[in-house]
This record gives sequence, C-alpha cells and structure tokens, in this order.
Amino acid sequence: MVTEKPKEMENQRSSDKRLYFGVALILFGGLLVLEKLDIIPSSLNDILISWQMLLIAIGVFSLIGGNKTSGTILVVIGSFFLIPDIIHIPYEIRQIGWPLFIIAVGVVLLITHSRKRNSVAAAKENGKPEIDYFDDFVIFGGREVLVNSQNFYGGKTTSMFGGTEYDFRQAQLSQNGAVIDSVSIFGGCSFKVPHDWTIKNEVTAVFGAFSDKRGSSINHIVPDTSKTLIIRGFTAFGGIEIKHF
Repeated sequence: MVTEKPKEMENQRSSDKRLYFGVALILFGGLLVLEKLDIIPSSLNDILISWQMLLIAIGVFSLIGGNKTSGTILVVIGSFFLIPDIIHIPYEIRQIGWPLFIIAVGVVLLITHSRKRNSVAAAKENGKPEIDYFDDFVIFGGREVLVNSQNFYGGKTTSMFGGTEYDFRQAQLSQNGAVIDSVSIFGGCSFKVPHDWTIKNEVTAVFGAFSDKRGSSINHIVPDTSKTLIIRGFTAFGGIEIKHF
C-alpha cells in the first residue's frame, strides 16, 4: 500500500495540470471569440490579448505546477510591462522603472533561494544530500551542468531566452526514480541520459516541442522501468530535448 501512494499522487498532479491547462485554453478561446464579436472594448482587448498576459498566464501555470521561482519571475516580468498599458505613469517614475524591475527580480531570487536552502536542509535531514537535487534559473545565457549524483531524485530548471544542458550519463537515479520540473520560454533545455533510462514525458508544449532524440541508438536496448525519469513542466516558443550524445 505504501508503494502505491506516490504513484497515485503523481497521477493526481498530472491530472490537475491537464485540468488547469484545459481551463486556461477555454478562457483564452473565449476571449478570442468575444474579441471577434467586438464585445470586448478595444482598450481592454489590447491588454487581455497581449504578450504580457501570455507571460503572466504561463507564470500562473508554473506556480500551480509547483515551480515557484520561474512562475513568480514570469508574473513579475509580465506585470511590469503591462502596468504602463493600464495606468498612466509619470515620466519621473518611468525613469526609475528598470532599476525597480531589477530590484524586484532580485528580491524574488533571494526569497526563492532562501526557500531552496530550507528545502536542501530538509533533504539533508532525510538523508538526501544537496548534490542529488538542483534548482537552476538561466536567463539571457547558457549553461552546461554535469550531474554525477549516485542517488539523483529530482530538480527544477528554468530557461528564458537561453539554454541549459544537463549531462546525466554518469549519474544514477534514486530507488524511486526522479522528477524534473522544466520550464523553457523562448529557450531550450536538453538532457543527456543513459540509454537504458525510461523517460516519461509530462511536458505541456505551446508553440514548442518535447523530443527524444536517442532514436535508433536505443532500439536494441530494453528500457529499465526501475530507472524512470519523469520530466514535467512547460515549454513555449522553445523546446525540451532528450539525447545521449
């Protein structure tokens, strides 16, 4: 009975994400219908159907999915660029807008870093060292990470206008497998994994893609279901890629 509960919880979380995403699509489609029927005022239409609202929506979806770092930052970015379209901001205040924005992002990173330290401390108390888990955020840049943990159990990664590549070919999964929450916005994230790992795709893609490029190189290898890596999250205008080389 104890071994069934984690699977039930994972299935419930996956089902909840599909529910939330379905509701979001219905709301967005409804807005488009109202816009085509000229029911929504043009001034409000420019706000509701904009790239800023898209970032906010993706941020909210990320928060619901449990990725608080990327979700909060996306909501902050979207809100920052949306405020001038809603209210008139005096020139003097607009002059300090960017410094305030940078400060806001810094505050969010400090808060999430504090939470990360607390979660790492809790993980250590449960016998899970810090190397077995990661929480990364990349924006306007790139990063390559070698993971050689022998008891890897999960992590969170966010790539915005940049890319991150993780190499797990020297790593071993924990006894219960691992879960990675990946968010890619106008960027990409790739994972190099051993041939015999079983990859479970739970990524929601909007104008993006999830691809397993191990291809024919794994046709003669039977995946080991005891080595299961679940990748969930969200990608928009970007991609998440699985490969071996």
